[in-house]
Amino acid sequence: MLSTTLAGLRAHLPRLVAATLAVVIATAFVAATLVLNETARATLLRAAGAQYVGADAVVTARDGGSLAGDVATLTALPGVAAVDPTATADVQAALPGRSAAYLQVGSVAADPELRWQRVTDGTLPDRPGELALGMPTDAEVGDVVAVSVLDPATGDVTATAEATVTGLVDLAGDPAAGVFAHGYAVPAQVSAWGATDPTELRVAAAPGTDPAGLVATVAAALDGRDVTVGTGEEAAASAVAYVTGNRLALTAVLLVFATVAVLVAGLVIANTLAVLVAQRTRDLALLRCVGATSRQVRRSVLAEAAVTGLVASAVGVGAGIGLAAVVSALVGTDSPIPLEGVTVPLYAVAAGLAVGTLTTLVAALGPARAATRVAPLAALRPADPAPLRSRGGLLRFATGLVLVLGGSALMALGVVMAQIYPALAGGAASFLGVVLLAQRAVPPVVAAAGRALGRAGGLPGRLAAGNASRNPRRTAATATALLIGVTLTTAMVVGAASTRATAQAGLDSAYPADVEIGAYGELPSSLLPQLEEVDGVAGGTALAGADLTGPDGQPTWVQGVDPADAGAVLRSTADLPLPALGEVVLPPWAAEVWSVRDGDEVTLTAGANSRTLTATVGGDASTPLLYAADLRGLVPDAPAATLWLRLADGDGQRDAIAEVTELTGAAAPDAYVTGLASERAAIDQVLDAMLLVVTGLLGVAVLIALIGVGNTLALSVVERRQENGLLRALGLTRGQMRGLLAWEALLVAGVAAVLGVLVGGAYGLIGTASLLGGQDVVVVDVPWVQVGGIVVVATVAGLLASVLPARRAARTAPVAAIAAV
Repeated sequence: MLSTTLAGLRAHLPRLVAATLAVVIATAFVAATLVLNETARATLLRAAGAQYVGADAVVTARDGGSLAGDVATLTALPGVAAVDPTATADVQAALPGRSAAYLQVGSVAADPELRWQRVTDGTLPDRPGELALGMPTDAEVGDVVAVSVLDPATGDVTATAEATVTGLVDLAGDPAAGVFAHGYAVPAQVSAWGATDPTELRVAAAPGTDPAGLVATVAAALDGRDVTVGTGEEAAASAVAYVTGNRLALTAVLLVFATVAVLVAGLVIANTLAVLVAQRTRDLALLRCVGATSRQVRRSVLAEAAVTGLVASAVGVGAGIGLAAVVSALVGTDSPIPLEGVTVPLYAVAAGLAVGTLTTLVAALGPARAATRVAPLAALRPADPAPLRSRGGLLRFATGLVLVLGGSALMALGVVMAQIYPALAGGAASFLGVVLLAQRAVPPVVAAAGRALGRAGGLPGRLAAGNASRNPRRTAATATALLIGVTLTTAMVVGAASTRATAQAGLDSAYPADVEIGAYGELPSSLLPQLEEVDGVAGGTALAGADLTGPDGQPTWVQGVDPADAGAVLRSTADLPLPALGEVVLPPWAAEVWSVRDGDEVTLTAGANSRTLTATVGGDASTPLLYAADLRGLVPDAPAATLWLRLADGDGQRDAIAEVTELTGAAAPDAYVTGLASERAAIDQVLDAMLLVVTGLLGVAVLIALIGVGNTLALSVVERRQENGLLRALGLTRGQMRGLLAWEALLVAGVAAVLGVLVGGAYGLIGTASLLGGQDVVVVDVPWVQVGGIVVVATVAGLLASVLPARRAARTAPVAAIAAV
């Protein structure tokens, strides 16, 4: 029987192309997702967690206290080769291309094993007076940098020095790269520049020492101290989590879509094998007649599926690794999810092979049973379609109903609790229920749409409407593949758009100014006009600042703002209310110190001037805010102390920030530049990457669904061969026959696309509400153009899937079709 199976595989190899392609696509999706996940993790560990990768143990002070006194204790422990106290200093340096910018200087470990910096040019410093700079800067090896040491309390320059650039360090993966410059010097130099006490110690183990044992030894030596002791890998993982936040949740999303791709592929494989079984009914029946048992025939079909699945899975894994390599090369490290090279874990290969092979085998169970369910002689004639209201159909209906109701309850719980995991579990369960109920829900909708189509499509349209509703099982199987792809793609599109809108609204509320410029002293009045001329700066406003005496008799720094000017600059005033004339907006800490409640009167004085204002308590302002005219009434010559800038939307914000930083450093050396514009841009990059993935998913889902629709229509042509021949004999032309199948595919695909958009939109909104329900406001954003595009693409894909089956049906001679038995 094995030789017969292999001979059948060779004979029907072209017919297996559709099933093979579906398995290859689904397996490639799974493999690529797992490889990209491991690649991103490895890249981030080498980047954001690079300083910990070479350490065997890491000690961190929970309370931020100094660990300088513990260096000698740990160095004396058995098994310890070296201890590096992480020291940093903030200085001001005149860097090439970035005048008078802040420079965060970190210490270079004395032990080579604990040196983590990746030098792209030159070497790390080995004596005082030398400095390595983190990219990106315009500095070159050999440049001399003027360094100013600042008093952290007043911001005054306390010392100046010069340092020679000895090397350039790669900062790929650092979230602040491009906004703040970084430098590295020997510990003595960092100390001379005002290094803070170390709050973290990195420990290297002596040769032959077990890292786990070293961690236990270090923890025992520091017993009683408020510290955390862990391995370098654990510290690196924590650093990666801090840098990425929830960005790696994209991997989980991709795995969800990979699962969906496998499910769609399973349906396509089942339909493809059903087509093969239907086309080989005579062959299988003759095998039964000449002595083959039902078990042998069933094993033959399953063996055929296993070989097909294994070969297609191997091809798919290779394709997935290649796809991951292409994505890694295109994305690179200049991305919120950096990728460098390709890391192929063994589990990705094993998972791809297992998923593809097992999916094919599971999908083949139904056709294998169908191949042996009919008696040999009965199989020599066409079988009647299975009734919809069978015992199995009722069981599927009941199971689907339970899954939909239970999953909906879990999703509601996830929305109420603002927890994604219950909602995700509920979404998976309810969606499986939707797939099971599709056999009952889709045919009536198709029948209703078919009645409207029958009036518009002429004779082919009326026949197509009747065919689509005559066999509910076939119609549901055709629609389900598209329904799954469209539902998940729409959910992702709507969810990503709503997540973007909600995240941006949250950032706008928490950080209403794109860029904030402050100073320890007075800002030049000419600075704001200069900054407003920068390409990419949409506008700005200045806040005056002065010390006023509050109700407690102590001087308090307050600022005055013009609401009309500020309103045009700030992106939101939801969490930063602006004062009206005669009002003062108090942050919670000021209201507590002054024992003031909302609506109380507050008297502020400056020398001989005083003014009584109405208090408004709340908001995220760091200092009390007055109306600008009220502050000038108290301090007429109050200087500009803070500038708020709004950047133009779109690309170029990072360049604008760099130019603003340079101009600010040149005009006000003691000023600082902060803002969340870069974080907003990072979120946009992540969501753009997700939407790009969605576009790819739409292509994958449509491609797999197109194969499924084509297979089901091919099965329809086989089952209705006599019927089609009779229609041709009664006068139906070849063009009308092609039109009949085209209208049928268009009808089923259109209904599946519309239902998928409705269900997917609901899933997308539920997912957003559960993921971001902790926000004050969840912004619903439905990208109607993209949703409409999904409907059009899915419908056209279904129409294209009818081309080959329609050509086959039209090319069959009427007499040959009627003669089929």
